[in-house]
Amino acid sequence: MRFELFVARRYLRSRRGRRVSGITAIAIGGVFVGVAAILIVLSVINGFQKELRERILGTTPHLVVTKYSYAAISYSGVDDTLLAKIRSFPGVVTAAPFVYAKTLVRSENGVEGVVIRGVDPGHKGEITDIAASVIEGRFGFDSSGVVIGMELARVLGVAVGDRLNIVSPFEGRGTPLGFVPRTKLFRVEGIFDSGMYEHNSSFVYLSLGELQRFLGMEGMVTGYEARVSDVYSSGRIARALTRSLGFPYRAVDWIAQNRNLFTALRLEKVVTFIVLVLIVLVAAFNIIGMLTMIVLRKTREIGILKTIGASPQSVTRVFVIAGLLIGGIGTGLGATFGFVVSWLLNKYRFVTLPGDVYFIKNLPVEMQVPDFILVCVSAVLITLAATVYPALMASRLDPVEAIRYE
Repeated sequence: MRFELFVARRYLRSRRGRRVSGITAIAIGGVFVGVAAILIVLSVINGFQKELRERILGTTPHLVVTKYSYAAISYSGVDDTLLAKIRSFPGVVTAAPFVYAKTLVRSENGVEGVVIRGVDPGHKGEITDIAASVIEGRFGFDSSGVVIGMELARVLGVAVGDRLNIVSPFEGRGTPLGFVPRTKLFRVEGIFDSGMYEHNSSFVYLSLGELQRFLGMEGMVTGYEARVSDVYSSGRIARALTRSLGFPYRAVDWIAQNRNLFTALRLEKVVTFIVLVLIVLVAAFNIIGMLTMIVLRKTREIGILKTIGASPQSVTRVFVIAGLLIGGIGTGLGATFGFVVSWLLNKYRFVTLPGDVYFIKNLPVEMQVPDFILVCVSAVLITLAATVYPALMASRLDPVEAIRYE
């Protein structure tokens, strides 16, 4: 093997033998650029996924228990049997009832369709982190207090202390002109910024009891929301809880609630990886061309090597080792460069994003060891495959013919 390694290194150097040749440097550079680009882009995608996951977990409960038909569930207060069963289930940290409805909210400046969510004030900070995202006022409720998102406040032109008129689609009174829905004035107690545009622009929070009375749902709730000890085990816990509660109840975890979004993100990562691998494939074709040129230029030397006893397998190993040296050096340099750039982007956050387009201010980056392993192994295997044709071409040279025409 020392002989093959010596010859392979000699073939990759310039004619003077002191440094790598220009064509070898170009081949290494192609692998370097491809590996570095893949790792940096995948790290950025991982960062976006992590930021989005944290924003979702900050505003969405880990588990939601409802009926299959989404019909209202009888609720008897703190002694509720179903609530106690959910709280005592293995893996569940805490749970609380909630009421959910879609309706209209009106101010002096306009009307918007919103989602109103009644939450138990005693558990406001135990299920989600929405209470910690309040930027003005407080996350607290009195008999007529609400907390709204910053985008909704901007569209309606309201601030803390202003009044909103909320319409109940279920309660009202009959008149000679038809059914008139109930409306009530609520005071804005706080404004939150969850980091999610859709949440900021359409959610309104108020106390559970007040929303029950407003919607005519005394003694009823939409369902129960719960927090689990391990968010990545929420799917397993949800399935087990559904079996335990039985029909007509079901538990849905936060991943299932956002399945389309996370599926799209995973697909985007896979497609991005495939597209960027094309850069490495281009570099592989460069390696094929370079090694083929070496075979043509070194035909006489290869013939002499075979004449003095080098076997076809030994000649094959020479060119395989040459390709692996190119792939290994390029992959190592690309992985190092990708790590350094990703680390700098993550530490100093010097790449800013427009706040009116994205929900974050700086480019997020998260490096993952499996990505580095997959990319490096794939790059080396691609470059190894690129050596097959030139190596076979060199091993099949007839030494007599090679020397005769040189």
